[in-house]
Amino acid sequence: MVTIISWKHYIAIKTGIYSLCLFLLSSINIKIMQAHFEKRYAFSPGETKSMVTEELRKNFLISKLFEADHIHLTLTHYDRYIAGGAMPVNETLQLSNPDYLKASYFLERREMGIINVGGQGNVTVDGVVYELQFKEALYIGKGAKEVSFSSADKSNPAKFYINSAPAHHAYPVKKITAKEAEIVEVGSPETANHRVINKLLVNSVLSTCQLQMGMTELKSGSVWNTMPAHTHDRRMEVYLYFEVPEGQSVCHFMGETRETRHIWVQNEQAVISPEWSIHSGAGTSNYTFIWGMAGENLDYGDMDHCAINELK
Repeated sequence: MVTIISWKHYIAIKTGIYSLCLFLLSSINIKIMQAHFEKRYAFSPGETKSMVTEELRKNFLISKLFEADHIHLTLTHYDRYIAGGAMPVNETLQLSNPDYLKASYFLERREMGIINVGGQGNVTVDGVVYELQFKEALYIGKGAKEVSFSSADKSNPAKFYINSAPAHHAYPVKKITAKEAEIVEVGSPETANHRVINKLLVNSVLSTCQLQMGMTELKSGSVWNTMPAHTHDRRMEVYLYFEVPEGQSVCHFMGETRETRHIWVQNEQAVISPEWSIHSGAGTSNYTFIWGMAGENLDYGDMDHCAINELK
């Protein structure tokens, strides 16, 4: 049987198909535009100590991590570490594969750690969905091909903080909550550094190649983190500051122990810390920060300490 349609219906069908194609193309364009990739070069202590404020911020501060329906990634040449953020609001965000990695897919030769600093959300790894609540973590081992991010409620979107480092072995995906974490309380109100260290993705909790991540929460009235200060010449580190109250800031200290510099950091901004640099901070209020690191070993206690009264 042959169905005959009028010219008017033909035009309507053709217009509908054209509109559908435009919609699909528009969706593809949005997906392509979601990932923002930036790379930062490494600098020696000698180069760094001559930098003015603008240069320090340009080379070590990651000012934008979370933007609605976008993924931001920054690769530093210190141990080829990547720090970034994914903030799905109206759609699911697919982790793309930056050409700079020269890999078939993002985690072909990498591992990844994720900590949610926003509302409830899901991370889907090769078809398996992992629900992450506020301050819960997920480790993804080398070889995972597809990773995507979504929020449970767009009015309170998830904010997935991402760290990634090169990997030589494939360890299984694992979710870590406060129940599984190693939690240590250190410092005191008298020295304004009373804090709780949550060791989330460390070798005492799960197996990783070189990536380690955790979260430190400062108690009310305490403002100093990582004081006394230290370096660890075998590992670099990145700090993400969050839960910084509106109108408040954190002064992050970096540089060699006898040649320190500082960067003022706002809420949900991160600072890259080279192996040779201290990484400490003092806020105008208490706050929380996530530390992520990678390098030659997985020894959390491998630190070269500096006495407070010897800092310059």
